[in-house]
Amino acid sequence: MEFSPTLRQDSDVPLYRQLFEQMAAKIRSGSWPRGERLPATRELAGQLGLNRTTISAAYELLESGGLITGQVGRGSFVTGEPAGSAGVDWSGLLERAEGGKAVYPAAGGRAGISFAMSRPSRALFPLDEFRASCAAVLTRSDLADILQLGSPSGYEPLRKYLMEEARRQGAAAPGDDLLITNGCQQALDLIGRVLLRPGDTVAVEEPIYTGLKSLLSGMGAQLVGIPVGADGMEVGQLERVLERERPRFLVVTSNFQNPTGATLPLSARRALLDAAHAAGVPVIENDAYGELRYHGDALPSLKQLDEHGGTVLLRSFSKVSFPGLRVGWALGPRPLMDRLRHAKESADLHTDQLSQAVLLDFAESGRLEAHRARVLKAGAERLEATLESCSRYLPAGTRWTRPQGGMNVWVKLPEPLDASELLGRAQKEGVAYLPGRYFAVSRLDPGSLRLSFAGLTPEQIREGLAILGRVFRGAVESGTENYEPAPAMV
Repeated sequence: MEFSPTLRQDSDVPLYRQLFEQMAAKIRSGSWPRGERLPATRELAGQLGLNRTTISAAYELLESGGLITGQVGRGSFVTGEPAGSAGVDWSGLLERAEGGKAVYPAAGGRAGISFAMSRPSRALFPLDEFRASCAAVLTRSDLADILQLGSPSGYEPLRKYLMEEARRQGAAAPGDDLLITNGCQQALDLIGRVLLRPGDTVAVEEPIYTGLKSLLSGMGAQLVGIPVGADGMEVGQLERVLERERPRFLVVTSNFQNPTGATLPLSARRALLDAAHAAGVPVIENDAYGELRYHGDALPSLKQLDEHGGTVLLRSFSKVSFPGLRVGWALGPRPLMDRLRHAKESADLHTDQLSQAVLLDFAESGRLEAHRARVLKAGAERLEATLESCSRYLPAGTRWTRPQGGMNVWVKLPEPLDASELLGRAQKEGVAYLPGRYFAVSRLDPGSLRLSFAGLTPEQIREGLAILGRVFRGAVESGTENYEPAPAMV
C-alpha cells in the first residue's frame, strides 16, 4: 500500500485529523479496497516521519467511523464500502467528527482495576435510604400526575427547590430561570443546538472532557483549546483567543476540571469574566464537580461573580448521588432558558418526573446531605490514596495534579514514555486508564493520562498504582522500542 499524504504543519487542523481525512478519502473512493491491510502504526509512523501517537489517533478515528477494524495480533483492515457501491453508503452517511465516539479501554487480567471511568462508587450508594424516598413518592396522592407527561422545564416542585437554593447562594439573578435536564450533558447539547451553527468556533479547555469534545465536534463546531494548568484555564491565553477568534461561547469547568482536577482561583475567575464580558462572549460554567470539595474553602461560582448576566451555570446530582437517574439543571437568563426549553421539548418532550420527585424527597428529607457527607469522607480517602501512591510508585520525573476534590488526577509521564502505547501492558496486568489523547483538542501530549479514582477503594487504588508504577518503570529501564500498543489502538 503506497500512501503519501500532504500534511501541513502550520495548519489549524491537527496532523492526526489531516491524516484521518486523507485516509478516509482513499477508502471511500475505493483506492483502498475492503479487506486491505493497513500498515502497522509503528511502520507508518516510520514511513511518514510522524509520532506513532499521531498514527494511532488517526486509526482510531477511522475505526470509530466504521472505515477500518482492528484485529488483535493481525493488524487493521479496511471495512468501509467505496463510494458508488450498491445500496446505502452507511459509512459515508454516518461519518462522525473526531470526537464522535468515546472509547473506554476495558481492564483485563486478574484484578480488573479501572481508573478509566469518572463516576462515583456504587458501593457508597445508600440503597435503603433511596428505597425510603421511592416508597414516600409511590404512596403520594398525586402519583398519577407524577407519572403523566409533564412540563419540558422539569418537575415543578424540584425546579422551585433548586431555584430557591440558587437564590440563597446568590447565583440566581432577577432575570434568570432554571431548566431541569437529563444531566449536564443534555444541557450542553441543548445549548449547542440553540447557539451553534456548523463551523462556529467554541473556546474550550485543553485537555477537554471527552463527552463535550464529542458533542461539539459532532455539531460541526471548530474547537479552540485553551491550555489548562495547575490553576485551571490559562486566562492570558483565553484573552488572546477571545480577541482573535470571537468564539460563539466559552465552556469552562470552574471546579475540579475533568480530566485534570484543576480549580480556577478567585482572581482567575474574575479575570475570565472580565475578558468574556469585554468580548461579548457567553460563558457556560460546567460545575458538575463543585460539590465534591474534600479540602479547603469553596469558591464562589462564576455565575455568582458575574454582574453582567453573561454566564449560564450547569449543575447535576450525578456526582453526589445517583448518576443513573440523570438529573441535572441549567440556570441562566430567561430568554436563553426559553429557547432551551423549546429545544428540549422537541428532543424528548419532558424529563423523567418520577426520578426528579424521588431526588426531591431524598434532598428535602436530609438523606442527600447525609449521603454527601459520606461521599466527601470517602472521596478524601481515595484522593489521599491516589496522591500518596503516585508519589510512592510512579517513576522519577512523573508529574501529577494535586486537586482538593473531584474525581480525577492528571498524570504526565517522563519523556519518552507514551501512555497510549503503555496501555496494552497495563491492561495485561489488570489495570486500565485513559491516555491523554482522548482529551486532546489540538495539542497531543503522548505522556499524559487520567486517573479517575472515585469509583475505587483506597486498597484498589494502591494496588492499581503499584502495578502501573512497575509497568512505567519497566518501560523506562527497557527503553521504548519494544512497546506493544493496546489492541484497540492498532
